[in-house]
Amino acid sequence: MSLGLLIIRLVVGLTFMGHGCQKLFGWFGGHGLKGTGGWMESIGIRPGTVMALLAGLSELIGGFLFAAGVFIPIASILIVGTMLVAIFKVHGQNGYWITNNGFEYNFVLIAVAIGIGLVGGGDYTIELLWK
Repeated sequence: MSLGLLIIRLVVGLTFMGHGCQKLFGWFGGHGLKGTGGWMESIGIRPGTVMALLAGLSELIGGFLFAAGVFIPIASILIVGTMLVAIFKVHGQNGYWITNNGFEYNFVLIAVAIGIGLVGGGDYTIELLWK
């Protein structure tokens, strides 16, 4: 069971870290703070650059904590929070299915984050090294 939790944590956590780096630094094909902030302004999220910074930090920090298995409840809250904003501001109006740019993917990530938040990170976590 713990190996399965580790795999889930690593894939989801590292993916969120990548999305954070896209927003913050423009890595991995992202647009950086200025570009992401401009896009956020265009969809009514203001101030765009500040909100891009907060979203990027939430994804980067939440993803790191999630992957490392440390402060899992905080990591889960950061991940769920960013996905809820994505649903309410971008994808929700398009319905459920991702084929229509809907919120299917965001919803699955919320379920994973809440599930891991409830059961814990398993045996392979940095947190367990402290005990």
